Amino acid sequence: MEKFKVIIVEDVPLELKGTEGIFRNEIPEAKVIGTAENEIAYWKLIKNELPDLVLLDLGLGGSTTIGVEICRQTKEMYPALKVLIFTGEIINEKLWVDVLDAGADGICLKSGELLTRGDVASVMAGKQLVFNQPILEKIVSRFKQSVNSRLMHQEAMINYEIDEYDERFLRHLALGYTKEQITNLRGMPFGVKSLEKRQNELVQKLFGESRGGMNINATRLVVRALELRIIDIDNLHSDEE
Repeated sequence: MEKFKVIIVEDVPLELKGTEGIFRNEIPEAKVIGTAENEIAYWKLIKNELPDLVLLDLGLGGSTTIGVEICRQTKEMYPALKVLIFTGEIINEKLWVDVLDAGADGICLKSGELLTRGDVASVMAGKQLVFNQPILEKIVSRFKQSVNSRLMHQEAMINYEIDEYDERFLRHLALGYTKEQITNLRGMPFGVKSLEKRQNELVQKLFGESRGGMNINATRLVVRALELRIIDIDNLHSDEE
């Protein structure tokens, strides 16, 4: 790894000291040309001397959004500058998405193995989406959940003999559409009476004998479809009318 200049943005003195120690002991190629505890100090530093890497904490002065905006503005002004997030925001996953959208080259969480030479080397080599082990574990967990959800959906569609129109019908019921509104959807070749018949058939498919003579309304039918993963609560959207 060639020599490079870095600015550290961190507002907790003890954590800043530890981060500087990591660079000093593990990454001697790095020259820390400045540290900043807030946004104002950061922009003063970067206007004075442009670094090759910004190691950026997200939570500054009690705010969890300042770091995202610093990243966004930095990438807009200096696209080639590397921005590696080093944050203690280990629960706020929405913040990770926001900062990746803002152009961050990677995220390292302040837990587990912390910041490694390999992480920094990968960013400086131009690799995108550099993550350390703690965040990788969370990403893999979400990936497994997503895959399993799709598999359950596919199995439910087959097991309960659900076709494209059944899925569209149930999805729009979940979105609060009336049967009259659903008949107006493009490519939905059914009238209200046909949809009522289809609803009764779906009740029979999804509940069978388990309903014990109980009357199942549209709301209960939708809940059952969600339980069986026939429709996905995270992927509810209306079709073009």
